[in-house]
Amino acid sequence: MSQEIKSPVMLYTEQTPNPESLKFVTNRMLFNGTADFRTVEEAKEWSPLAVELFNHPFVKGVYITNNFVTITKEFNYAWNDIMLSLKNEIKGLIENEVVPVKEGYEEIAREQAKQKLTEDYTEEEAEIVTKIIELIDTYVKPAVEMDGGNIEFKSYKEGIVTVIMQGSCSGCPSSTVTLKSGIEGMLKRMIPEIKEVQQEMG
Repeated sequence: MSQEIKSPVMLYTEQTPNPESLKFVTNRMLFNGTADFRTVEEAKEWSPLAVELFNHPFVKGVYITNNFVTITKEFNYAWNDIMLSLKNEIKGLIENEVVPVKEGYEEIAREQAKQKLTEDYTEEEAEIVTKIIELIDTYVKPAVEMDGGNIEFKSYKEGIVTVIMQGSCSGCPSSTVTLKSGIEGMLKRMIPEIKEVQQEMG
């Protein structure tokens, strides 16, 4: 029987607009979805890979999607001191096939979102919310993902949309500009009921 020979794991880093976050990009598909872990407790249930990374005192957040992991560090550490060891560790975890995100994570997140729609909104509001989510998913997410982050719809009330910024976008100085000039402008044009877009840090 011939064993399948896997190509070696390649890993490189990419800057993000947030000085505290760095993207670790690999040639393997890690997770077909988005998973944002802010604490080791959150990670314990769903991500053995994130749990390992949270063992370091300098890791503040782990965001996993597609073929990359975005690490947000504690601000009192310098990337120069920790980047190489993190890079080697992530590479080793992927080589040892440590599970990035367990199966079922996406389904649960989707179910919760659906439930909120029916619980929290009138029929008319739910229509607007569905449109908002579609626009964010289609136009905003792909661009934000390039920068190692994510944006999720949180709520809609009386014309005000609240979104959650995750990964490198959480706490990023330029995310407010992106939000106000880009996302708010587009949503207002497409959905006249919208007055403002606000962000909540993920």
